[in-house]
Amino acid sequence: MWQEVRALILKDITLEWRQRYAFSGIMLYLAVTIFLVYISFIEMDPVVWVTMFWIILLFTAVNAVAKSFMQESSGRQLYYYSIAHPRAVILAKLIYNSGMMLLLATMGMLLYTMVNKSPISQIPYFVMVVLLGSVSFGLAFTMMSAIASKANQSVALMAILSLPFIIPVLLLLIKLTQTALLNHVEFFPLQDFVLLFSLDVIMVVMAVLLFPYLWRE
Repeated sequence: MWQEVRALILKDITLEWRQRYAFSGIMLYLAVTIFLVYISFIEMDPVVWVTMFWIILLFTAVNAVAKSFMQESSGRQLYYYSIAHPRAVILAKLIYNSGMMLLLATMGMLLYTMVNKSPISQIPYFVMVVLLGSVSFGLAFTMMSAIASKANQSVALMAILSLPFIIPVLLLLIKLTQTALLNHVEFFPLQDFVLLFSLDVIMVVMAVLLFPYLWRE
């Protein structure tokens, strides 16, 4: 099965390379949004700085991951059904979209901290939270994209379906990032990291277990 996963990931990378305009559009959206935040705030409170950063990444994730299944034609999906196991398809999408979100989050983090004066004191800790958060966004929106692709108005439906997962993840990420504002971290918030990791595991398990039934429709 892992050979199928690898082949499907390479297929997604090839398609992304052929449709570079889509990725360029997402990067343009990210850059413009960060610049709008810069010109909208003369001086930004550190908590507002953190919140705006995660909201920008959240909407970037919606735009980046929404096309995951929606760009696949019914004929192409039927072809995948005949040559690959459904679990290989969803695992490939989860890995690919998480990787894309890691790239977008890294670029967004660098641009955001350069344009808007960063109040972050614990930089390694902040980077770790951003990378974990980007993976969480990628996992959540991938599964919801698979469900929403079966319906009309799929982008709007994906955003609505994602709310029960995304809101707890977003609040948890904002809480974790606020720790990076402190000059001295007295204790490592291990419980919050375990909770975030648990949510990621739940999303992966749900995707792997439920997608084969969805794939048959």
